[in-house]
Amino acid sequence: MKKVIVISTSLRPGSNSHALAEQFAKGAEAAGHQVELISLRGKEIKFCIGCLSCQKTGACVIKDDVPAIMESVLNADVVCWATPIYYYEMSGQMKTLIDRMNAMYPKDYKFRDIYLLTTAAENEEFVPKRAETGLGGWIACFGKSELKGNIFCGGVGAPKEIEDNAKLQEAYELGKQV
Repeated sequence: MKKVIVISTSLRPGSNSHALAEQFAKGAEAAGHQVELISLRGKEIKFCIGCLSCQKTGACVIKDDVPAIMESVLNADVVCWATPIYYYEMSGQMKTLIDRMNAMYPKDYKFRDIYLLTTAAENEEFVPKRAETGLGGWIACFGKSELKGNIFCGGVGAPKEIEDNAKLQEAYELGKQV
């Protein structure tokens, strides 16, 4: 049994990327894994101020919801990120969380397998590439981890537009394969 953390970064009700996250989580649960689905909706996540004290102390000086999320990520075997694509890039809240998890850098971590689920109104194959590259920068800082899979569902701009889309089943199956 693996510990799987799924981080849904969309703040919108009826989010298409959150629907993918839910299906991935259900698939991982069906495979017998322990799953925690973390939604950033309603979470307080402040911007990194670049003081770098976290590199000395292992803790961020900012008091918000990030330390609890970071602790879950550090202790997970698998981390799955789900994000809407805005202007051909990951959501700002996802990037802000990644920046704030800088305190993890000097710490020991369990995760090895990383997954990325993305949605966008645009449907071209290149649409998620910058988000993949951005997440790749984070993965590169944790050398024992790697991107094991990703799903992109384009053509879904309005809330809940992903309903009945085959990509939901694909996300479920990917979660089962964790």
